[in-house]
Amino acid sequence: MLQFKNALRFCILGFGVFSLSIFSISCIAADDAWLALQKTAYAARELNYQGVFVYQNGKQSRSVQITHMNNNGQEMTRNLVLDNGAQAGQPREVYSQGNDILIVRPKNEKMVIEKRRGQNLFPAMLPTDLQSLKASYNTRVLATEMIAGRGAQVIELIPNDTFRYGYKIWADAEFGLLLKMTLLDSKKQTLEQIEFTQLSMLNSQDANWFQPKIDVKKNYVTEDVSAVNHVDTSWIVAELPTGYVKVDHVTLNLPGKTTPVDQMIFSDGIASVSLFIEPITKGMHPKMGHMLIGSTNICANVIDSYQITVVGEVPEATVMQIAKAVTFKKQTALK
Repeated sequence: MLQFKNALRFCILGFGVFSLSIFSISCIAADDAWLALQKTAYAARELNYQGVFVYQNGKQSRSVQITHMNNNGQEMTRNLVLDNGAQAGQPREVYSQGNDILIVRPKNEKMVIEKRRGQNLFPAMLPTDLQSLKASYNTRVLATEMIAGRGAQVIELIPNDTFRYGYKIWADAEFGLLLKMTLLDSKKQTLEQIEFTQLSMLNSQDANWFQPKIDVKKNYVTEDVSAVNHVDTSWIVAELPTGYVKVDHVTLNLPGKTTPVDQMIFSDGIASVSLFIEPITKGMHPKMGHMLIGSTNICANVIDSYQITVVGEVPEATVMQIAKAVTFKKQTALK
C-alpha cells in the first residue's frame, strides 16, 4: 500500500449543525453500496480539502497534513509528515500532480529529492472503475459513525478468496470522501488503519501552497530512482492469483544498485503487489524464503541467477504464488 507529514488551524463545521444532517441521512441499502463507493472514489480526486490524517501499522504511527485541490481537472496534493522522530524540524514532504510524485526528505545534513511514478495515495485509495473490485469482493453496509466530526457511512469490502485482505471503509455522508479505512485479515483483525482526525473543505483556488519549503541551510540533492521506459519482456508470470492483473512494468535505476531492477506491479483494483527482478551480481547474497513485516508479506526466490522479490500488503498465499509463477521466456533465434 504508501508516503507520510506545523499543524495548521482548521475550520471544522460545528457539531450541533452537523448532527442535524446525520439524523436526516438514511442508511444506504446493500444494493447501493457500490454506488456509494463510486462516489467515494471520485470525491477524493474532485474535492478541495485540507486536513490531518493518522496512519497506523503495528507500532508505527505517522501524522500527515494533507492539502488537495482540483483546479479545472488538474489535481495537486501536498502531504507533510508532522512527526519525523529523530528528524524533527525537517519534515518530509510529498507532492503529487497527475501521475508524478515528488518526495523531499531529510537525510543526514542533506535534503534528498526523489521522483516517482504515480500511485494511489490516501484518500484516493479506491479506483474510479470498480468492476475489478466487484469481481473479487462483496460489500456489506454497516452503521453510520462519526469520524473527524463528520458523519460517515461504514461499508465493508469482503474478499471472495484467500488472495486478498478485507477492507472497512468510512465514507463521508455528505460528500462521499474517504474518511477512514482499515485493512482486515481473515479473522477481521485490524492490520493497518488510516483516518482523518481533522478535515475541512476548501473554497479557495490559491495554489501558492503547492511548492516545497526550501531550507537554505541545507544542500539539496537528487536521488536517481528514475523509471526507464524500456523493459525486459523476457520475464513472464504464468499464473497470477485470481483477480490480479499487471498494471505496470518498468525498469528502475535504484541507488546502490549497479544494474537496473525490473519492477512489475499487479493489482486487483485496491490491493497491489510489486515484483522485483535483478541479476545476482558478484558479492550479492541471494535470499530465499518468506517474511512478514506488519501487514506486508515478502517472498524471495532465485530463478536463473536472478533475485526475485515479491512485496505487498496482501496475504502470504498471494506473494508466494507470484514468486513461484515467475519464469524466464527463452528467446527463439530468427531464421
